[in-house]
Amino acid sequence: MNRAERPPVSYFTIWVWLVILIAVGLLFVALPISKLAAVAVIFTAATIKAGLVVRHYMHLRAQPVMLYAIAGVPVMLAVFMVLALVPDIAWRP
Repeated sequence: MNRAERPPVSYFTIWVWLVILIAVGLLFVALPISKLAAVAVIFTAATIKAGLVVRHYMHLRAQPVMLYAIAGVPVMLAVFMVLALVPDIAWRP
């Protein structure tokens, strides 16, 4: 089944996924696990939520690939910044 034959995903389905990802983030804050694991899960959930919002609510599914390449540079810089700050967040006394 190619992209043109797929049925569109409803806004309600995307909203349900966003609520589930918020619940996952809140759950990992409350669980007695290491801060590093909690931060990693929360940032991963936030990245997935941002991707869902961009693709479905901002309608960027139909845009050319170059748009994703242009948006990739700030995303990589943000990832590097988070990776640089993780030791300060996770191992702070």
